[in-house]
Amino acid sequence: MQGFLDTPIEYLKGVGPARGEVLRKELGVTTFGDLLHHFPFRHVDRSRFHLVKDVSEDLPYMQLRGVLSQVMTRGEKQGRRLTAKLTDASGTIELVWFKGIKWLQGSLKEGQEYIVFGKASTFNGKLNMAHPEMEAASNWEAGLDASLQPVYRTTEKATAKGLNGRNIGKLTKALFLMPELRIGETLSNELIRWLGGIGREEAFRHVHLPKDQHKLDEALRRLKFEELFFIQLRLLQQKHQLQHQLAGSRFDRVGDHFNTFYKEHMPFEPTNAQKRVVKEIRRDLGSGKQMNRLVQGDVGSGKTLVALLCMLIAVDNGFQAALMAPTEILAQQHFANFSRMLVEMPVEVRLLTGSSKTAERRSLLLALREGRIHILIGTHALLEDPVVFKDLGLVVIDEQHRFGVAQRAKLWAKNTVPPHVLVMTATPIPRTLAMTLYGDLDVSVIDELPPGRKPVKTVHRFDSSRNAVFAFMEEEIEKGRQI
Repeated sequence: MQGFLDTPIEYLKGVGPARGEVLRKELGVTTFGDLLHHFPFRHVDRSRFHLVKDVSEDLPYMQLRGVLSQVMTRGEKQGRRLTAKLTDASGTIELVWFKGIKWLQGSLKEGQEYIVFGKASTFNGKLNMAHPEMEAASNWEAGLDASLQPVYRTTEKATAKGLNGRNIGKLTKALFLMPELRIGETLSNELIRWLGGIGREEAFRHVHLPKDQHKLDEALRRLKFEELFFIQLRLLQQKHQLQHQLAGSRFDRVGDHFNTFYKEHMPFEPTNAQKRVVKEIRRDLGSGKQMNRLVQGDVGSGKTLVALLCMLIAVDNGFQAALMAPTEILAQQHFANFSRMLVEMPVEVRLLTGSSKTAERRSLLLALREGRIHILIGTHALLEDPVVFKDLGLVVIDEQHRFGVAQRAKLWAKNTVPPHVLVMTATPIPRTLAMTLYGDLDVSVIDELPPGRKPVKTVHRFDSSRNAVFAFMEEEIEKGRQI
């Protein structure tokens, strides 16, 4: 029942106008439906208690039960804090709060037994617990339905207004108790059976109010699948629209620029993987539909050379090409490499970045409009409105994850017929994940290094090894290498 889930959150029992405003501003929870989608970020076994003597920084959270004493404020202005002592049969630990002091001071009762939940830390050599969740033991026992309790994200401001993680859980439970609640199904019966038979409403209920770990796991699987399933459908829809609705310039021939470079100026014999990827791109460029292709390959696999070959095909067909890099340094490196490789060829390559001087920029923009520049390399500066091409046919984007879809779209608008788009990344992405992240793109993988190239080695070091890492970096710099 969609109308019910659109009900403003202040109409839920226990919320009201003041808390409703806090939920809106701090957590983005505006309606009943928003509260359902404010999922717990973890679940903890709240049936287990620790003794004060066993408190340790190594655990992500601890639950204590003891009597509260010595509730007092200390310090002035920025250093003001509220402290209290919690004592059980094994010892005493200090509790401390730096926010919401006024509200907490009025609600905490000395001599009363409390359930305390939080993470321990060390200050001045002593263990304490900062900003723990607090609840009177009697209230906690009355509200405990199951040992597996959801933990909700909140903020300091929300907590100060009585909306800590536990109280958000109570509001969610109140919503599930309302007989009007209906959560519509979104998947087919076939998919539901494949997922183990758990429906959408049941999944929501078991995520927020789990009875046991098995039910929670089933619910999480169902909701995660649903989220990725609809993301994938949307991406596939976009891809279908691109392939069938967006015409692209047809690059019919491979001409003198490509052939001369390939036969006379290639820095090394291309690998079979590079040849395969160039063929895949050539097929796209000749299809009459706009190409949107991701080329993935390790550092040193030859992605840039593949991009240059494809840009020369664009030049052979009377079009201009552009390469956009995420930083000026990378753009300058591409410009230097392209200029060196094309030095003996009649191909004009220019560089445009944010630091390009005004006079240089003016002459460059004029040459670009007149078609005297064949390949333009640059940064985000390529997206600016004054950058007008005579006939842009191919755009290459280096390190795709650094640019958004909106930025890609701005480049599409640089020609009446959207230019072909080739995006490159050195980030190793499994093919199935690449299809999810870049579902609107076809994926090519350069999975072979040129002869003599050392394979990339990825290592992990902990912070405790940082001195050794810094020493290694210094050695490499002294050898004239880059880090």
